Amino acid sequence: MMAHLTFQQEYMQMPPVTRAYTTACVATTILVQLDVVSPFTLYFNPTLILRHYQVWRLVTTFLFFGTMGFNFLFNMIFTYRYCRMLEEGSFRGRTADFVLMMVFGGAAMMVCALFCQLLFLGQAFHHHAGVRVGQTEPLCPVLLGNSVLVDLVGIAVGHVYYFLEDVFPQRSGGIRMLKTPKILARLFEAHPDDPAYNPLPEERPGGFPWGEALQGAWPQGREGQQQQQQQQQQQQ
Repeated sequence: MMAHLTFQQEYMQMPPVTRAYTTACVATTILVQLDVVSPFTLYFNPTLILRHYQVWRLVTTFLFFGTMGFNFLFNMIFTYRYCRMLEEGSFRGRTADFVLMMVFGGAAMMVCALFCQLLFLGQAFHHHAGVRVGQTEPLCPVLLGNSVLVDLVGIAVGHVYYFLEDVFPQRSGGIRMLKTPKILARLFEAHPDDPAYNPLPEERPGGFPWGEALQGAWPQGREGQQQQQQQQQQQQ
């Protein structure tokens, strides 16, 4: 029971984008493992996307890391670790910017996949995030049996994002080319509460402020007892 509560608490404490992405990856892998979904309906295929409108492949290519096993476990560990480090670190309070980083990385990887004939890009994505936090695993393809080309694409895209986001804007005459669209900001950025806002009684927890009323009707402490005694003596 305690282990279940600990896992649930840890899961709910994950940043929202990291939680959503890792959950989607695990759920997709479980569905494939149970033969509910075929991997052939998940991989990146431009022809099927454009001619048969199978647009879900634009997303599912990043969600499948292979069947359950050593490879899947370590890829998920790296993905979870890097995404959480970014969302709680350099992108803390900037969820929309973090989503833009993911969208830019995904789009750039799919462009590379057109020329490299890559089918699944989830492994490249965690290298893209790893470059951002300054960590990559050069032996990862050898140890996990990944395609070296997939990992190189992820590392290259990560460096391109780093240059556009952190290097080029700081140079003379440089500008920030990756600007977060307003629609992403509206969807993911939390609006701060107005400190001057005074909620109506029906909007307060419990409705009517019973605590204040009871405190005024029943004074507490030594002063309250003295007031009650004085009232009784006046009545007598």
